[in-house]
Amino acid sequence: MTSTNLSAVRHGAFRPQDATPPQPDAEAVNAAQPPARRWVWVLALAVLVGGAVWFMTSGRQAPTTVNAPAVPVVVELAAMDVVQVQPQVLSRHLPLSGTLSPLVKATLKSKVAGEVEMLAFHEGQQVARGEVIARIDTRNLQAQFQRQQAAVDRARAELDIAQLNRDKNRSLLEQRFISQSTFEQTESAHAANVAALKLAQAEARVAQIALEDAVVRAPFSGSISQRLAQPGEKVSADAALVTLVDLSQMVLQATVPTADVPVVSVGQVVNFKVDGFGERRFSGEVQRINPVAEAGSRVIALYVAVDNPQGELKGGMFAQGELVVQASEPVLAVARNAVHDAAGQPYVYVFRDERIERRDVTLGTAIAGQSLVEIRAGLQAGDQVVTADMRGHQDGAPAKLNGATAQGAV
Repeated sequence: MTSTNLSAVRHGAFRPQDATPPQPDAEAVNAAQPPARRWVWVLALAVLVGGAVWFMTSGRQAPTTVNAPAVPVVVELAAMDVVQVQPQVLSRHLPLSGTLSPLVKATLKSKVAGEVEMLAFHEGQQVARGEVIARIDTRNLQAQFQRQQAAVDRARAELDIAQLNRDKNRSLLEQRFISQSTFEQTESAHAANVAALKLAQAEARVAQIALEDAVVRAPFSGSISQRLAQPGEKVSADAALVTLVDLSQMVLQATVPTADVPVVSVGQVVNFKVDGFGERRFSGEVQRINPVAEAGSRVIALYVAVDNPQGELKGGMFAQGELVVQASEPVLAVARNAVHDAAGQPYVYVFRDERIERRDVTLGTAIAGQSLVEIRAGLQAGDQVVTADMRGHQDGAPAKLNGATAQGAV
């Protein structure tokens, strides 16, 4: 209170209705309140402010979350997941393996006994047809031939004498100077001399053949695979000298189970690989089918003719491949794993205009063991078929092809 008011009170001049009672100072009141009560008020005020802020914020964001439009998911495809439909030859293959051997092979033997005078070739060397490979000592054979030739000359001379006697006796018979029986004896002697000449000529021919057989010539062009004798070695008749092979034509001998024989026929194509040639493939044609199964097994032997003009393939090489037992004309085909089924209706997924499109298809006749299936309707050459798993994606979903373009063939 001021000094004036205090004076009025003291003198009884101040009245309540004459003036508003004095208000307490806020700072004095706050100072007078205990500290604990002040913190309670601060916390209550903070809770009220936070609740108001949360209510206002959540109330504004909820409609935005509920009403936001869904963003479509783009299907990303790798180049290997999309293939381009192209005409394919569907075929069934029968696996087989076997050993290669030359089609033409011969062991040349000596036809006469004697000492090997010359053996010109070694293993691996090329020999032309008619070329001399070996020669047997011919001195004895030459002497035998000359003796037989002399026997021919002698028989011819005796025949000449017998012919003169026959002609003279015929004249005497006509003049009745000799009897008929005498002439017939002369005629018989002449016939004997004719036979003796023929015998001598035949024996001379045998000696000449033996002389010619002493020289061994190549019956065909090829390569020496074995040398079985040496110069200076004495051999008997029918002794082996060399083995000659022709590598221009090879034979692949393979086996197939008897259960598969009904689908195998002469003329079918065989594709195979040979150890040492990497991924290079060779081909041949079934030439013969053995009519009897191999003893103790249930397999039939096949003989496949293989052209080998450069002689790259050698006898004894191991080959492994497959026999094409059934083939179709070129048709549109896709991989089996790209075809799906819904209630009996086959369909595929096609990548087109950056979208996944479901396409119903009509399947053709499938070939057992073939990874492709014929498409008779629903696709065209050049369509890009998706082979990846499309479960969970709807028809018309946007798609993107990463990397290179689709593969050129299924």
